[in-house]
Order: sequence, then structure tokens, then C-alpha cells
Amino acid sequence: MADVDQGSAAPTESSPATDTLNGIDTNGTDAAVNATVAKFVATPEGTALAYGSLVFMALVPIFFGALRSVTCSKSKVGEENGYEYYRNSSDMPETITSRDAARFPIIASCTLFGLYLFFKVFSEEYINLLLSMYFFVLGILALSHTMSPFMNRVVPASVPNKQYQLLFTQGLGESKEEIVNYEFDTRDLFCLAISAVVGVWYVLKKHWVANNLFGLAFALNGVELLHLNNVSTGCILLGGLFVYDIFWVFGTNVMVTVAKSFEAPIKLVFPQDLLEKGLGASNFAMLGLGDIVIPGIFIALLLRFDVSLKKNTRTYFYTSFLAYIFGLGLTIFVMHTYKHAQPALLYLVPACVGFPVVVALLKGELTDMFRYEETVPETETEESESPKEEITEVDKKDQ
Repeated sequence: MADVDQGSAAPTESSPATDTLNGIDTNGTDAAVNATVAKFVATPEGTALAYGSLVFMALVPIFFGALRSVTCSKSKVGEENGYEYYRNSSDMPETITSRDAARFPIIASCTLFGLYLFFKVFSEEYINLLLSMYFFVLGILALSHTMSPFMNRVVPASVPNKQYQLLFTQGLGESKEEIVNYEFDTRDLFCLAISAVVGVWYVLKKHWVANNLFGLAFALNGVELLHLNNVSTGCILLGGLFVYDIFWVFGTNVMVTVAKSFEAPIKLVFPQDLLEKGLGASNFAMLGLGDIVIPGIFIALLLRFDVSLKKNTRTYFYTSFLAYIFGLGLTIFVMHTYKHAQPALLYLVPACVGFPVVVALLKGELTDMFRYEETVPETETEESESPKEEITEVDKKDQ
């Protein structure tokens, strides 16, 4: 959704170049030095490292998020009356329907333009301070959820692991209603503590590494927990955001302005001057999380479709995964060639949708692909219809 861009300012702190320009002196030498600093030109090695790192960071949450999207249903602890119950609400995937997919580009456009107006009217400092606190809390929860499965594998079973439950209810007696019912253990608390350290580091220093840790956690959780109900819904969502991305990047300066002004972990960044300045680098290439999560949830859907075929192959997952690499590589190539920010979905959507569709057509499974449905409404339908049938039979007996 956000564009791929090069040479942006630091994601959080003001860059040395900006600081120097703000304090420009009447001395001609200082002005010349400032102009030289402002016109940083990345080396080929630095550029290749930055782009390669962005591609790698984009692939990690898609690959592991897709795998976790298949297994997240295993966290279901029960099923009653057609409804699935999970240990915690954070483990329950959110299903995106065709109606949601059709409305999403409109909602995203309103949100984007609203943020643009906010940055034009109000001071960036106060807006970003508010956003920093908001994403501080969200980032800690997302990173903790991301680390939890890894921590369960690393920590030996011999280490004591106590269970806890956080329960908030409203009302008394039969009218009592659960507001919050969250179960966790000692390992979850350890993950939360590590995530809190990263959160404090991000709020205080706004370092690009902390930004990326939160960004990767958001992306992985998005791919894992946002489920498209079928391929048609995925096509509607990607098609709508395809138009959305092109319009807001090529038609206006709104997308680029918000992406550069928005000091929050909604994008992955990597410095092009890392080789020269180390971890203190300040000239960044960036990739919006939308360009990872949106194609990622479609790729995850195709992996679940592969699993449903029960052929022990992952043809459509690997096809779409390679298509994503091709599309993102093409985006970077065009951006580097024309020196202009590119709407990544312009290249990602045709690749991620087109390649699997062609493979399905060649294998004769195109119909099966578009008929694949994750939600099973038949159970609820049968249950809702069964009382009516019983009533009808009773009525007939009475007659």
C-alpha cells in the first residue's frame, strides 16, 4: 500500500543532514558543506545491501506468517454450536469477506487523506508523539505474540512454567459477562518483558532497528491472523488496492508525504549508508508494510488451499512466493532506474495473482481454486433450519 522509496530521511530522528540545514550559517563554506551532506549519493554496494535487506525482510513475515496461518487454527480449544473457541481472542483469525475487501480501499483512502490533512494542519511533533505511544503498546503485544512459539521451543520443558489468567467481568449472577479473558504463562511474561525493552528503545531512540523489529512483528501477525475466505475475495482486495496504490502515488504526493512524515513502525527501512556510518546511518530506503501484508495474506490463502488438496505439494504457495519476489524485484528495478517512488502493488498484484492462476489453468485446477472456501456456513444453516423442521413436523401431527 505504501510505496517503495529510496533516500528518505531517518524514520524517526531528524537526520544529520536535516539538522545541519536547519542551522544554516551565512558562511559560504558551511553552506557548501551543508549542500554536500544533503545531496548524499549512495554507493552501489550500499544500495544493493539496502534493497537486498528490504527484500529479505519482506519475505520473512510472508513465509513464516503463511505457515503459522495454517497452524493457528490448532489453537482452537473447542467448538460449540458451529462457533469456534480459542484460548485467547488474539489467537483467533479475522476472516475478510468480499464485502470487507470491496470497502477496504475506500476506508484506506479516507484514512490516508485524513492523516495527510492532520500533518498539514497540526505539528508533526505532537501527532508523532501520540502515534508513538499508541504503537508502543501495539508493538509490544505484536512482538510478544510473534516470539511466543519460538520461546516455547527454546525453553527446556524442565523449566517451571506457571499458568495465569487475566479475567474482567461485568455484572453479577446470571447477567455476568466476560469483558477480558486472557490466559498466559511464565514464558509469555518473559516475551512481554523482552518486547517492552524493545518498545522503550523505540520510544526513546526511534532507532531504525527497533522500528524494523516492530514492523516485522506487525507484518507477521497480519499475514497469520488475517484470513481471506476465498480466492475471489483476494482478487477483489488486491484489485482495489492496485488502483488505490497507483492513484495515491502517481496521482498525488499524499502517499509519499505521509510515509515520510509518519514516525511509526508501519514501514521497513534500511540505510543505504550503513557501510559508511554503521548503525548511525540516516539515509534510508523503505518499504510499506501494506506491500508485505496484502500480498502476504493472499499467498497464505494459497498455502491453505495447497493443504486442502492433500497432495503433499505446495505448488501454489511456492508459485505465488516466487511471484512476489519477482514483483518486488521489478519494483526496485523500476524505482532505481527512474529515480522515483513506485507503488509496489502495481507490480506485485499482477504477479501474485497472475502466476498462480496460470499454473492452476495449466493443471486443470482453476475451478477448484476459485471454489475453495474456508468458512463453512452449512453447519450454522443446518442448525438454524432444524428447529423449523421440528416445528413443522409437530404441527403436522397436531393436525
